Amino acid sequence: MQEIGHWVNGKMVAGTSGRFADVFNPHTGEVQAKVALATQAELDQAVADAAKAQVAWGATNPQKRGRVMMALVGLINRDMEKLAEVLSREHGKTIPDAKGDIQRGLEVIEFCIGAPQLLKGEFTDSAGPGIDMYSMRQPLGVVAGITPFNFPAMIPLWKMGPALACGNAMILKPSERAPSVPLMLAALCKEAGLPDGVLQVINGDKESVDAILDNETIQAVGFVGSTPIAHYIYSRGTAAGKRVQCFGGAKNHMIIMPDADLDQAADALVGAGYGAAGERCMAISVAVPVGEETANKLIEKLVPRIEKLKVGPYTGGADIDYGPVVTAAAKENILRLVETGVEQGATLVVDGRDFTLQGYENGFYVGPHLFDHVTPDMDIYKKEIFGPVLSTVRAQSYEEALKLAMDHEYGNGTAIFTRDGDTARDFAARVNVGMIGINVPIPVPLAYHTFGGWKKSAFGDLNQHGPDAFRFYTRTKTITSRWPSGIKEGASLNFKMMD
Repeated sequence: MQEIGHWVNGKMVAGTSGRFADVFNPHTGEVQAKVALATQAELDQAVADAAKAQVAWGATNPQKRGRVMMALVGLINRDMEKLAEVLSREHGKTIPDAKGDIQRGLEVIEFCIGAPQLLKGEFTDSAGPGIDMYSMRQPLGVVAGITPFNFPAMIPLWKMGPALACGNAMILKPSERAPSVPLMLAALCKEAGLPDGVLQVINGDKESVDAILDNETIQAVGFVGSTPIAHYIYSRGTAAGKRVQCFGGAKNHMIIMPDADLDQAADALVGAGYGAAGERCMAISVAVPVGEETANKLIEKLVPRIEKLKVGPYTGGADIDYGPVVTAAAKENILRLVETGVEQGATLVVDGRDFTLQGYENGFYVGPHLFDHVTPDMDIYKKEIFGPVLSTVRAQSYEEALKLAMDHEYGNGTAIFTRDGDTARDFAARVNVGMIGINVPIPVPLAYHTFGGWKKSAFGDLNQHGPDAFRFYTRTKTITSRWPSGIKEGASLNFKMMD
């Protein structure tokens, strides 16, 4: 049985705790490896070593740091096939979806090549007599990223790229369910020229998370995961004086107006609702058709599309639409919520509860489900299912549909499908959600914009990637400078203007 350790000071090291977590192959249900779970002492030593390495890295000019990012882009592209295969084997995604995971992370690394431009400060000449004023952005020191299982490449790259480009050292604690790709990325960082110790990958569970939050050297923490854990990390981290950004759960609505192209909307819902088996924080899990006629036509178009979905292993070829969920526990939770939806009165139009795959009976596969006549008081509406389950909530008017999205406790992403520009513009202006799609079902911003939700989907003041990431991972220092040659003036005890 393979034992997966940690990446410390530029090499793989075995864990010393004696504690391990199982790493499953979701396609077969078999345990394929065991990953070491670090102790607080292991974490603290990795942080101490990172702090030493950060001094020289932080003093390295941003052009050279940008060149490391440039080299990393080439190496990830070189190893794309290998990375995607490992990602699929541990997570369950199809190969094309795994490559998309890697690509969206890679785009942030490409953005980080521009570190010299992004780290420029401001300058004011002659702010007063002989006085200049300027600012500079400096790294925080050692920072940490705690990343989820559902994007084993993208989210670690979103965290490590900006943090390293800004001159910080990073402690990365990936999900113990899918640890291999983050370790492979760390090795590629070394090959790209990143000095040893600047990136440490420490595998672990809650003990490691608490060690990160309690370690006084770590100045900032970024997290992506469930809302309860996001709130916990944000509260404990900020109480310890750290800069913290945490991104949590979601319940993303897609409103379908009567004038929408229903074929386009149905295709969008299937892709956004069932891709990656629904294990995406930006998945559309609630369809909101406006008007009974729209709802009936939409359901009519959705059913055959959903029934044709092919569920299978990543080795099954290009025609596989999605694979298994990550663990048996995840599968059990999804099916339990489906049963709850039936018990609470929703209409199960497409029933995937009895889905099995010949030859993979022990895999964590969940068939596609479609609910109709869902109401806001039902658990399947209120909770994030994180599986291949689409709920349809019928609205009688645009205002009722808008209110559904606005009243939900989550505010990660939302979308509207319409041909009417006024309706789309009104929706974008009024809805209290962080990322909006107009005839776009999964509105994930590109790397040079920022990613982040509202309400209980996010905790903290700054978003992920884009300019916000460079703000999050740096401190601003402002300097007021005067060279007083030839200036004669007496002492003044007054607080005065510089003019």
